[in-house]
Parts: sequence; C-alpha cells; structure tokens
Amino acid sequence: MTAKRICVYAKDIQRITGKSERYGRYLLEKIKVHLNKQEHQFITIEEFCAYTGIKQDEIIPFFND
Repeated sequence: MTAKRICVYAKDIQRITGKSERYGRYLLEKIKVHLNKQEHQFITIEEFCAYTGIKQDEIIPFFND
C-alpha cells in the first residue's frame, strides 16, 4: 500500500502517536534540526520513519484518508 503524499505534517503525527498537534510540531522541528534542514523544508515519510524507528508499513494507513 502506498501513501497519496510524501510529506509528514503535525496532524499526521498526532494521529500516529495519539499525542497533541503541538507535540507533532515539536517533533517535526526536532527532526529538521537533526537532518540540518531549513525551516521551509518538509519532512518526508521516509525521514520520519528513520528518525522515529517506526516501520513505514505501520504508518502508511494514517496517510490514506
């Protein structure tokens, strides 16, 4: 199964983790710092999975809405 998009947003992290959208924004910022990305750059599903250790197969259903 494939996702319709490749970018991860705070709302996606909220659905995946069950935590707040604010936590999702915080986590995205941590990932950007870790990957030396600029503020305007996006985080991909692949990058999110590599950082969190969650398998891509487990989160793809959260992106098919």
